[in-house]
Amino acid sequence: MTGQDPMSAVQIDTTRPHPARMYDWYLGGKDNYPVDEEMGRQMLTLDPRVPVMARVNRAFMHRATRWLARSGVRQFLDIGTGIPTEPNLHQVAQETAPGARVVYCDNDPIVLAHAAALLRGTDDGATEYLQADVRDPDAILEGAKKVLDFTRPVALSLIALLHFVSDQDGAHDLVRRLLAELPSGSYLVMTHATADFTPEESKAATEKLRAAGVTLALRSREEFTRFFDGLDLIEPGVEVPHHWHPELGEPVPGQDDGVIPGYGAVGRKA
Repeated sequence: MTGQDPMSAVQIDTTRPHPARMYDWYLGGKDNYPVDEEMGRQMLTLDPRVPVMARVNRAFMHRATRWLARSGVRQFLDIGTGIPTEPNLHQVAQETAPGARVVYCDNDPIVLAHAAALLRGTDDGATEYLQADVRDPDAILEGAKKVLDFTRPVALSLIALLHFVSDQDGAHDLVRRLLAELPSGSYLVMTHATADFTPEESKAATEKLRAAGVTLALRSREEFTRFFDGLDLIEPGVEVPHHWHPELGEPVPGQDDGVIPGYGAVGRKA
């Protein structure tokens, strides 16, 4: 990225909302467009706590990364990275393990445009960015292997991502394909939205997003747990995200004021 304008190499579709840019808007960021804000505001009319949910997912990622780094994991593959919001995953990991290696992956060109902000890890570690879609696991694996050593454990991080991948696109198969390449001792880290707690609001949100060209595939606790088939779940298992090892981070303001309609978990590959 050095020596060139990162915006010059990308074509950003501003005609319809994108989850990464909506997430940025929820978090109070500036790297989004009117179409993202408009859809974000529509989501707020259905549930005004959506920004809290976004921050809860982000906080889960921080705590899980901290837990993994303290447990000896030194390699991370984060798919669905989103627009940089500090602290980023590599900053959390390298705070505990300066030599940690992190590969970020996202399909939105605006994230590529901000990759320079991501590529600032420690001198001992490595931080790289890959533009690819989770629906193309072979491209992700090929790119990640240039940075990560797949003979050593890797933490596969899929935070607030798979609910944008439908069953028709084979969400569970995609995760199995990615995990199949990772060695024993690797981990799957996931959060996922659900309609289990708010069925009416969730149905309305799904329809609004579908009309705007965005897939929202909300899954039940059972369907979410299936992503971890064959893995050993780390205690406390499948939980609402802010109940997973809360001692490893600061609480998100408002997280206990109502339902957080999602699940989070970490599983280890034997």
